[in-house]
Formats: sequence, structure tokens, C-alpha cells
Amino acid sequence: MKNEKKNTDHTYDTVSEAVQGLKKRGYSIDFALFAEEDCLVCQKTSVSLSPDEFRIDEVYRFEGDSDPGDEMIVFGISSDKHQAKGIVVNGFGMYADGSNSSLVKYLQSHL
Repeated sequence: MKNEKKNTDHTYDTVSEAVQGLKKRGYSIDFALFAEEDCLVCQKTSVSLSPDEFRIDEVYRFEGDSDPGDEMIVFGISSDKHQAKGIVVNGFGMYADGSNSSLVKYLQSHL
């Protein structure tokens, strides 16, 4: 996989390395994208973040060499309002969420 990084001095070869690196730097909450509700949600803590409640600190984009299904993106996000730092992992390209939600547009604007 080829890693394309933005907003960071760190480089990773795999999605799991990026996630572990972010966790080591305090991004401890695993967020899931809920485009229908226009927010990120952590199932364990019930923390829910709308696009105006967090910022994207780091972006790692991984492109598969031959399989479009291998294309993934890892976001390191933080929220001052909720005193939270976390990770969002999502597919992009052919398999990306085609939703028109403001959350998806916000995340895509950082690619």
C-alpha cells in the first residue's frame, strides 16, 4: 500500500501502523462515521461529534497497488469541546460513502 500523508510528520506503511501511531500519540477513541445522522460516534463512550465540533489533525491515505478495495483513509481528529481525540478509518475511491451529508463533505475536503 502506498501512503499519502497530510498535516503530519509521520509516515506509515499500513492502516494498522497509522492507527497504532495515532493511539500512541493520544488519539484513543475509535469513531464511526454515521452519515445519516451527520456525526461521528464512539460506541463505547457514546461521544457524538458533528462536523463543527471537531477538527482534522492528521490524514493518512492508503492506496492499494492493484485492488481498489484496499483503498483506505485514516483521520486523526480532536475536539476541544468534548476534550476528545480519536481516529476515523474509512474507505474512499470506488467504495467511498457517496452521501451528500455535511460530515462526508467535510472529511472529503481534507483528502
